[in-house]
Amino acid sequence: MAVFERDPHRPTYLPSPLAAGPFAGLQGGAVAGLLTGEIEAQAAARGWGIGLSSSAWFLRPTPMAALRTELRVVRAGGRISVIDNTLWADGDPDPCATVRVTLARERPIDVALPACDARAAADPARLAPRKTAAPHGRPWFMDAMDVRPGDGVVWFRMTTPVVEGAGPLAIALGPADWAHGLARPVSNVVADPNPNLTVHLARPPRGDWLGVRAATQWQPVRGLGVGSGALLDVDGEVGCVSMAVALTPLPQPAAIAAAV
Repeated sequence: MAVFERDPHRPTYLPSPLAAGPFAGLQGGAVAGLLTGEIEAQAAARGWGIGLSSSAWFLRPTPMAALRTELRVVRAGGRISVIDNTLWADGDPDPCATVRVTLARERPIDVALPACDARAAADPARLAPRKTAAPHGRPWFMDAMDVRPGDGVVWFRMTTPVVEGAGPLAIALGPADWAHGLARPVSNVVADPNPNLTVHLARPPRGDWLGVRAATQWQPVRGLGVGSGALLDVDGEVGCVSMAVALTPLPQPAAIAAAV
């Protein structure tokens, strides 16, 4: 079972309850992972190389409904390829989200770098797990992950794949999408949805665990902010994440229930 399953009878995906976000619509990291996973699957078949970065834009809430995607090759050739993938609720003319993925063919370079100890300090498997319930009280995307806070780093391991055959970039997007919420300067005051998400990977993470060392900057007088973070595996840093944040008054429980 995956967070998104292909409909056996139609060219659409069916989201499971684990795809839900905390408020209206599906979790952005889940949607970005689906779209990026499709591109990584095509990259493996067409020789485009490995995913360097994925930039996602969440244009409006993605409903819990059948979803269709459309992949468009911006450039494929040479060393670098750029591929777009867009998602709609099936039958709806307006898109819900889109991603642009940059891929590259690997080319070994004979350069000696200075020695450094970049290993992560914690063994994620030895940390205590943390279970976080959704505000609406139902299953959500966080339930598809094993989450273990450490010393300044929160570790994630996907226990349910976002989509069958997801590549390393698609897998990283799910944990990375929580970065702006891991280092919130205040709690239970405002909601901080992110209208976009960008992840860069210098190399695919080794092993099942991805750590996020998160940071945020909020400007309440403007109602805006940014979230960011370093991405790590058990051997050290592998990439980074960033997103814009649109601060909004925190919905009351009755409003949350009505919106989902």
